[in-house]
Amino acid sequence: MGCLGSKEESNANEETNEKPTEKGPRLDPKDYTIGDLTGELAAKMPGEINGQQFIIQNNKDCRIFVLDHAETITIDDCINCQIVIGPCAGSVYFRDCQDCKVLVACQQFRTRDCKKMDFFLCCGTQPVIESSKGMKFGCYQYYYPELEGQFEAAKLSLYNNNWSNIHDFTPAAGETTWGLIPEGDATNIETLIPTPEQYRDRNISSDASMSVVPLTLGSRRKPYDESCLVVFFQYPEMKSHVRRLISDQRRERNQVLVQTKEVSVKPDDVARIFQSEEYRAAADSGPVIGLEFNGKDCVQNTEDALNQICDRSLASIYFSSTPEKALHDIDAFYNFVDLSMS
Repeated sequence: MGCLGSKEESNANEETNEKPTEKGPRLDPKDYTIGDLTGELAAKMPGEINGQQFIIQNNKDCRIFVLDHAETITIDDCINCQIVIGPCAGSVYFRDCQDCKVLVACQQFRTRDCKKMDFFLCCGTQPVIESSKGMKFGCYQYYYPELEGQFEAAKLSLYNNNWSNIHDFTPAAGETTWGLIPEGDATNIETLIPTPEQYRDRNISSDASMSVVPLTLGSRRKPYDESCLVVFFQYPEMKSHVRRLISDQRRERNQVLVQTKEVSVKPDDVARIFQSEEYRAAADSGPVIGLEFNGKDCVQNTEDALNQICDRSLASIYFSSTPEKALHDIDAFYNFVDLSMS
């Protein structure tokens, strides 16, 4: 583990006759490993990992909770386990695992030689599976008080979640290697809440209304023909408005959140995407949050929600004015996002 000291670092010091620089106490690898357990509950609580690398290996019939942010995590040879992994700034890599239920947030996600795994995923890039089968994916939904701060520490956006955009590196002819967990199936994720008495005061929840990552439809079929795009400029100043709109649309207006994105745009990009000069100045205020909603009378419901939630006289919120305009807006905005992140 590179975070615990490396041979390359030691050799470099010897060749230059320099004394190692002071880096604080040497970390014990045992504190950053959960391994060789059977039928146990194991947990790392907020503040116990603090962005270091972590290893989970050789566990069977265990419940494992890593409730802190990490740099990278590898998970090897785990069978019939329930695993919760806090935000990872880099990669999470599953190898030779089977029959596990997992909740994980990371920048990069990969599996190899795994089978019959259920993932509730938040991933900043396209998830990749390799030599794996029986894989199922659902949208990340989780909450505990420290979680949003851990996302910030790991530099992960709450709104860039590619959970359903899976790439199979080794597709098998005539075989379906992965699929999506049925929408609304909460029975799987409920098993990822720690139940012992000592964890009840942690205020941990899998309720979608509390989740720090918005619950999205992903690549599932949209229930209605009409959609609407909303773009919030001046984020994070508009953070509370974004959350209120998502909640209001779901609870009060039965609108489905299809996908979300956080991206930086330039004034010229804004004018081209929205075919308007009105939002040029707002583009210089930082990244924007794009939300695609779908539902019956989606454009009208979205406008009503925005009028109720915030003062739209501010030049900081764009939304599609008609269903026809929404089709153009969604294609233009997400095509720009794909090009920006490629």
